[in-house]
Amino acid sequence: MGVIQKKIAVLCNYELLSERVGGMDYFFWDFDAKCKENNIAVDWFFPNNATHGNYNKLKIISTNEIEVELYFANYLENNETSYSSVFTHFVELCTPVFKKIKEKSNAKIIAVDHNPRPLKGYPLLKRIKKRVKGFLYVDSIDVFVGVSNYSKNQLGKEFGSRVSKKAIAISNGLQFEKFKTKTNYTFQNKFIIASHLRKDKGIQDVIKAVSNLTKNTNYNFVIAIYGSGYYENFLKNLVVTLQVGNFFEFKGSVSNLNEIYCNYDYLIHPSHGETFCYSVVEALICNLPVITTKNQGNVLGLVHDNYNGFLFEEGNVATLKNILELILLTEHQINASTNYNPELKQLTLTKMVENYYKLLS
Repeated sequence: MGVIQKKIAVLCNYELLSERVGGMDYFFWDFDAKCKENNIAVDWFFPNNATHGNYNKLKIISTNEIEVELYFANYLENNETSYSSVFTHFVELCTPVFKKIKEKSNAKIIAVDHNPRPLKGYPLLKRIKKRVKGFLYVDSIDVFVGVSNYSKNQLGKEFGSRVSKKAIAISNGLQFEKFKTKTNYTFQNKFIIASHLRKDKGIQDVIKAVSNLTKNTNYNFVIAIYGSGYYENFLKNLVVTLQVGNFFEFKGSVSNLNEIYCNYDYLIHPSHGETFCYSVVEALICNLPVITTKNQGNVLGLVHDNYNGFLFEEGNVATLKNILELILLTEHQINASTNYNPELKQLTLTKMVENYYKLLS
């Protein structure tokens, strides 16, 4: 590494967990390496420290579970350091702390929006508050980044036209070479869900659909659920209450989903709210057909009905039940090995890193 030319800060309200290594972890590692190659030092502010993967190569400043933006504002007051740019990830946008950071650092502030929207939209009071915040604090943020065109467009709708003028879209990216491709399309009655276990992911809809499907007919299939989250106990209790325990396996969080997708027949992603949707993209990279929701799970428009997957309206348990039934009766079959979507090629990790690096110029 040569003489340091710039120093930047990245603020991430993102828990670092060794059992959950995903697309953003790889991005953090590669973006840090890209910066170092160009003599740019990076201070990473996370809620906790970590050494798994390539995190041992990052300079991490742990906030000890304090919200990173608040910690960083105080850090600027108590430390003599200068940053040319500040990125934020998984941080609430247009809040007073951005004004404080701008005043203390005068850095270029780049705020990245990863936040899903509620299926029925925000309540009126919250919509008004967002407009007010957009008006008050838009000048403190130089660039707003949406992780999809949908996310970019929502920023303007929520915070106002002045935010729209500063908003760009940079799609998330993945390391395609790490994913094991599905080659066997002999139906094995095996489905996979890979998701954080939150209410807005809609997994309760799958459990209800399976309950309706199996009430009067005997089927032999299993749905493996990979992930963890606050909604896990509710989902497990719902499985017991609806007496569908034979059809579900809770697998917890794992770090090798890239090698697991290919062992299943379909990914089910019944989400009520997304901005990018990693699991859908990951499954498609593996040539695994996807059953997902029309607007949210398919937020990138990569799933085409009856081509590389099946689509249903968010929350529509009856339609989801019918899709599963037709698959189990072998009336719906997809050989995704011949249905690769060329749009996926735009979603590489290398391209994502390059696009964020360009913002430093």
